[in-house]
Amino acid sequence: MRKSLLALSLIGVTSGAAYAQSSVKLYGIIDEGINYLSNADGKRLYNLSSGVLSGSRWGLRGNEDLGGGLGAIFVLENGFDLNTGKLGQGGLEFGRQAYAGLSSNFGTITLGRQYDSVVDYLGQFEVGDQWGGYIAAHPSDNDNFNNTNRTNNAVKYTSPKLAGFTFGGVYSLGGVAGNISRNQIWSLGAGYTNGPFAAGIGYLNVRNPNTSFYGAGGTAAPTVAGVPGSNFGASPVISGFASAHTYQVVGTGASYTFGAATFGATYSNTQYKGLGDITSGPVPLGGIHGSATFNNVEVNFKYQITPALLAGAAYVYTKDSGADGHDGARYNQGALGVDYFLSKRTELYVVGVYQAASGTDSTGEKAAASINQLTPSDSDRQAVVRIGIRHKF
Repeated sequence: MRKSLLALSLIGVTSGAAYAQSSVKLYGIIDEGINYLSNADGKRLYNLSSGVLSGSRWGLRGNEDLGGGLGAIFVLENGFDLNTGKLGQGGLEFGRQAYAGLSSNFGTITLGRQYDSVVDYLGQFEVGDQWGGYIAAHPSDNDNFNNTNRTNNAVKYTSPKLAGFTFGGVYSLGGVAGNISRNQIWSLGAGYTNGPFAAGIGYLNVRNPNTSFYGAGGTAAPTVAGVPGSNFGASPVISGFASAHTYQVVGTGASYTFGAATFGATYSNTQYKGLGDITSGPVPLGGIHGSATFNNVEVNFKYQITPALLAGAAYVYTKDSGADGHDGARYNQGALGVDYFLSKRTELYVVGVYQAASGTDSTGEKAAASINQLTPSDSDRQAVVRIGIRHKF
């Protein structure tokens, strides 16, 4: 009798373990490589860096069948720097994604730290989310196509696919007592896929972006002498617009696959509105007011030469309208890349990006080349070559 009870107990334990293993998945990406930067504030730079093609990460993804087509889901995703072991996204434990929700035949609702609709429906068409990595993103990722910024405190709905169409939206509560609009974020998007053709549209609106969106990677903006600091980073492409009251993006993208070749294009209009709001961020010396607008146009191409070898090319043109009478800046950027797949999970890659700048940047100075997330040049030209390895598990 005791032996029978022991056997039943062991069966129960192993069955529970098997169920847990089937409902929770550990996954991740390790991306590492060597960069050569032609001009980092006037000097050449060789360095190791992690997470260029894809951010290095590990995560847990779980689901539970609740019956009747209803399911509970969650994702916890951590970003990290392979070279130093530091946490990414401003030191957050699960800075890439952290959410829980319910899914059904009518769609999915999730709550937590999530991607906005521009990322969900347009990111796939930008070369930075394909073979180019963040160095091939639009200057300073000013339209967030490359997912530089996440949305905290977000409620998100994603529809099921209906005849090739899908749509969704995100709303983030600002969390400021007595002011429902401060730090508020909302976005909408839709996509369509039909055989070799795919397209998407997206809209994003952010109040007080310096603290609510650009500052969402870590702590709130620092304060110096009572004036909020800047989370916009070191890039002169956008850093001078940290005092914007509202950040807005409207975009579209599409791709068409013809045999082994895929042609793609994107367009985005990014606006930093209500400049000069000191409650959002610092105002440059002499003051700045009005709005600044970026128009980004990208065309890209990739070709699957063999099942193991992929090559791609892209061109991006970015025009900044400037603010307060400045003529703004123009950025011309080209990228080339090659991927060689050693297996389904491991690949070697080479990406090269060249950028030329002209006009006046967001700080009111002569525009300097500034490839996304790299040290800006001290001239109007900059180039980077990246040789890396990416492994998925």
